[in-house]
Amino acid sequence: MNRDLFEKCGKFTAAKDLMSLGLYPYFRAIEDSNGNFVSSHGKKRVMIGSNNYLGLTHHPRVMEAAKKAIDHFGTGCTGSRFLNGNLTLHEELEANLEAFLEKEKVLVYSTGFQANLGSISCLCGKNDVIFSDSENHASIIESMRSSFAKVIKYPHNDVNRLEELLERNAHKFHGILIVFDGVFSMTGDIVDLPKIIRVAKKYNARLYCDDAHSIGVLGPKGEGTGHHFGLQKDVDLVMGTFSKSFASIGGFVAGSEEVIHYIKHNSRSFIFSASMPPAAVATVLKCLKIIQEEPEHLQNLWKNVKKMREGFKELGFQIGNTQTPVIPILIGDDMKVFMMTKALYEKGIFATPVVSPGVPPGEALIRTSYMATHTESELNFVLDVFADLKKEFNIEDADSSSAEVNSFAHEATLEAGQPSLS
Repeated sequence: MNRDLFEKCGKFTAAKDLMSLGLYPYFRAIEDSNGNFVSSHGKKRVMIGSNNYLGLTHHPRVMEAAKKAIDHFGTGCTGSRFLNGNLTLHEELEANLEAFLEKEKVLVYSTGFQANLGSISCLCGKNDVIFSDSENHASIIESMRSSFAKVIKYPHNDVNRLEELLERNAHKFHGILIVFDGVFSMTGDIVDLPKIIRVAKKYNARLYCDDAHSIGVLGPKGEGTGHHFGLQKDVDLVMGTFSKSFASIGGFVAGSEEVIHYIKHNSRSFIFSASMPPAAVATVLKCLKIIQEEPEHLQNLWKNVKKMREGFKELGFQIGNTQTPVIPILIGDDMKVFMMTKALYEKGIFATPVVSPGVPPGEALIRTSYMATHTESELNFVLDVFADLKKEFNIEDADSSSAEVNSFAHEATLEAGQPSLS
């Protein structure tokens, strides 16, 4: 006799166990927000758990643009871009991104998840192989599963191992795609792009860079990972999202005219999804304009990143190889992470816990991230609270060797508003 399909639902107790202990840290309803602060459970808290890196969600020009778009186009498109939902706003955004990213063509999706899912799955088939960094985002993992291609993972940012795997396997397949995040969303480190490009050329592999956490952050004007290294022309496809620095929702993929034309007519998550609503597109357009016209946002971001990286190191926290606004506080034990997250929340800080399977077992962390709009007093408050909790939870000082960055990584500086490359 077959088992009941829903049997596993009743056996899933992990979340309810945390609820019973008063440690459940998810789905905390936000009642009000100004970006830097949120109100939840009736209390105002400093937000260090978002991806609002440039702090543009409450910029007056951005909110005005969103309201005007609703007045002109209404609240939604009620259909896919392929049929009835293609607005002049969508095409204007694509054209502006093409110029900003220095790519021939851009295709805008309704979400970043859909951009990865639709692009990778329609390009890679059963005779192809995808080499994937072990820390790639969940949307990439789902994309690869949908592609029917062979998937070979390589250890995080280990290009030497990637090359070994390519040498052993590349000849068995028709097409080769190497997929990686530009900035890794949990650990905050940057992909070793120069080495990956060298290896890709050797094996005639194509490159796909997920710049979800890089667009608006890396590069002289926030153009992303390729521009950060001065190697944009060598990255075949760049994917990005609008749900972080661009204060909205949506995603895109950028590349050559020929490849984007193919994706546009073969990507199921693009063709069969309703298009980005007008207010969301107008928000991104205005954010893009502000990023180019007001460089102080990027400069403030990197000033704050530098302060917090140095502050956490001085306190003795282990923050790994982070070089970006994502600063993980590495704790290790899942329960200690849940308890510390609750303590932060009670003291007025909204941060997010990350446990397995988001990170490997035994490597639980508190993910903190910072905005251009955070003030000196807000950041000092965060460091003071973490200092108190370090004593309360008896967290040992980091081994200095464990916090060293990779050989290709560089300290964040204010010069050019981003990490130095020299």
